[in-house]
Amino acid sequence: MSAPVQHAAASDFPQAPAPRAAERRYRPEVQGLRALAVVLVVLYHVWLGRVSGGVDVFLLISAFLLTGSFIRKAESGKALALGRYWLHLFKRLLPAVAVVLLAVLAAAAALLPASARQDLIGQTWSSLFYFQNWTLANNAVDYLAADHSAASPLQHFWSLSIQGQVFVLWPLIFAAALPVSRLAGRSYRSVLAVVFTAVFAVSLAYSVWQTGTNQAYAYFDTRTRLWEFALGSLLALALPYLRLGHRVRILIGWTGVIAMLSCGIILQVQQQFPGYLALWPTLAAAMVIAAGDTGSRIGADRLLKAGPLVRLGDNSYALYLWHWPVLVFWLIASKQQNAGLVDGAVVIAVSLLLAVLTTKLVEGPLRSWSWPQVSAWRSTVVLAASFVLVAAPLAGWQERVDAQAEAVRLQSIADNPGALSLDPDYETVSSTQALVKPAPSEMDQEWAQLDEACGEAAAPEAGSVLEGHCKQIGTAEGSQKTIVVLGDSHAMQWTAALGPVARANDWHVVTVLKMGCRYGAEDPERSEECNAFNQAAGEYVLDLMPDAVFTVASLTQESSPDETLGGGYDDGVRPFTEAGIQVLAMRDNPRFEFDMFKCLESNGFDVRACHVPRSQLLADVSPLEGLEARIPGVRVLDLSDQFCFDDACPGIIGNVIVYKDHDHLNRTYMETTSHVLAERILAATGWEGVTVPGTT
Repeated sequence: MSAPVQHAAASDFPQAPAPRAAERRYRPEVQGLRALAVVLVVLYHVWLGRVSGGVDVFLLISAFLLTGSFIRKAESGKALALGRYWLHLFKRLLPAVAVVLLAVLAAAAALLPASARQDLIGQTWSSLFYFQNWTLANNAVDYLAADHSAASPLQHFWSLSIQGQVFVLWPLIFAAALPVSRLAGRSYRSVLAVVFTAVFAVSLAYSVWQTGTNQAYAYFDTRTRLWEFALGSLLALALPYLRLGHRVRILIGWTGVIAMLSCGIILQVQQQFPGYLALWPTLAAAMVIAAGDTGSRIGADRLLKAGPLVRLGDNSYALYLWHWPVLVFWLIASKQQNAGLVDGAVVIAVSLLLAVLTTKLVEGPLRSWSWPQVSAWRSTVVLAASFVLVAAPLAGWQERVDAQAEAVRLQSIADNPGALSLDPDYETVSSTQALVKPAPSEMDQEWAQLDEACGEAAAPEAGSVLEGHCKQIGTAEGSQKTIVVLGDSHAMQWTAALGPVARANDWHVVTVLKMGCRYGAEDPERSEECNAFNQAAGEYVLDLMPDAVFTVASLTQESSPDETLGGGYDDGVRPFTEAGIQVLAMRDNPRFEFDMFKCLESNGFDVRACHVPRSQLLADVSPLEGLEARIPGVRVLDLSDQFCFDDACPGIIGNVIVYKDHDHLNRTYMETTSHVLAERILAATGWEGVTVPGTT
């Protein structure tokens, strides 16, 4: 625990104008404002599927109250005692969190498939230790993140994590401002005003920039939200000096309430927050707080001070904790995409009931329990118990999940031959008890691994649009062949099969990939950014002059045989062949209207339950037919026989799961096709001395 911060007496500070006497510790209208914010959050989540701006109001209120508390301590000459403050704060917050997390784990064990549990375990740790926002930020910008379209029952902990981080940071600022104010001969409030004005300006500028360039990451980034807290702190510093007329306070009070209620309706919060548009709900809340207690029958504060709203505000923390997991698990159990009017009302009612019980049976008793308040070590015991209550079962569950995954990894090739089983001479010797591979909990690791950045010999020019997109297998030094892989995630997945071939033959494989951007010459169907990337990639290849370029040339459609050649493909690869570079043009793999892996998992990995005829997935005649004749130097590779039989394209082959989702292939399965890929490349190129993996 931190030692109490030594504090000068109030008389040691240069005197500022006397603040307004009405600087109260408890403000029922603020509690009502908190209730209004949580109502917006819950209603928008349950029925509208949108963001309301209510969370931004929470952030501002928490900073407003936190700042007021520390200001009162400092100006009354009391020690800030940061360690005691943190113990008291998290002792109050964590027990309710522990109850909700345990409930979520129990519901997840009953309702979530095994593939979702590993991710939930990680998010539970993140929530427990207040860094869930960073976990979500990293997943939000990861194209390869496993099914980030499905909501996590702990997703709402992002805002609580940011608050927790600020609850640690802000007291440090309050403590640091004390000696600065004495040395500078300035009032404590004025020093804090300078600090929080700077935080507000820098964070808001960063938030506007980051929201415009990477909104998915910015939404969860603590740095883009600090200005909202700084605004709440500035409000707390300035409020005692505000001298607003009675009518003005009535006007701004109602203006703030109306602005809060309309924010989520007027603004597309999901796509535009937390940039400058987040000023809307935060300034609205600031106006309501500044209006304060007007004492008028027509003031907004009369509504906010109403008993039911204040009592709801007392339960707002617990209601925020409960409403999201209750909603998510209801949708999972009912197999719905959205809640309707009636079941949505039930979700809200259940959430409110759980919130009231949590407040009454957990928060209230712990807050009034005198035993932990006697000493720091007793508070520490309560805090540690809250952590252990979640950490112990969570660690045990994680160990079991990891052990199951390890058991699958240790199975022999005979148990999980994958594409090797398609060889006519293959003899099945696997155990009938062998588990399907990979383990469901390992599915998020099934992307091809390309972690090594290109070496100096192959690195794109600094500042190029290709910078950061170049990875390699092997190195240029001593390589027998150099192959450049161009395209999107469908090209990337083939590097899992190409990797073993490259390592067996000392090839240097360079990947220049952009997710969601199929390679080809400029095409109006592609984004401007994608077209620019492809043009730069083509120029890069001509500068590097590799032995071959590998691309996925065709484009399949979901559960449709309407295969086509990729847009601008001919014009995209013709310059390579004219320069003497061979082009390996791969046929695309099948796509499904549904998530193949989820279908298999929900049906106990019964491949027959997810059967789709080949005729509904691939064209009878490949769209790559005639490509070699049109462009000499192009060599067509068609490995569709590694995914499809004559009658179907199954989701499991050789006891290995083939697909990650509805259109991407698993790394584990792709690795079992490497011997066939090597044979096909050898036959297409005529290269001599090619070693086929697994044959030596």
